[in-house]
Amino acid sequence: MSRDLDTDLMSETLKWLEKAEILFGRISPKDNRFAENIAAYLSDSRHFLDNGDLIRAFEAVIWAWAWMEIGKEIGLLVECE
Repeated sequence: MSRDLDTDLMSETLKWLEKAEILFGRISPKDNRFAENIAAYLSDSRHFLDNGDLIRAFEAVIWAWAWMEIGKEIGLLVECE
């Protein structure tokens, strides 16, 4: 990857990971399996970042976000203010 692409991907991953972790902290699960999967994806994203695997780090945070949105949409997760 080019240096600019690395920098952009790192920046975007960190931005969305922070947002995802904040959202995850405001979620009350009705189904713990959803919460466990989200936590795993967030942890994976951090792990991949620590190991310089920027593509997988970004992918993992996107999956975490998707699980949260789907869980809220079908009523298995409730966002608390």
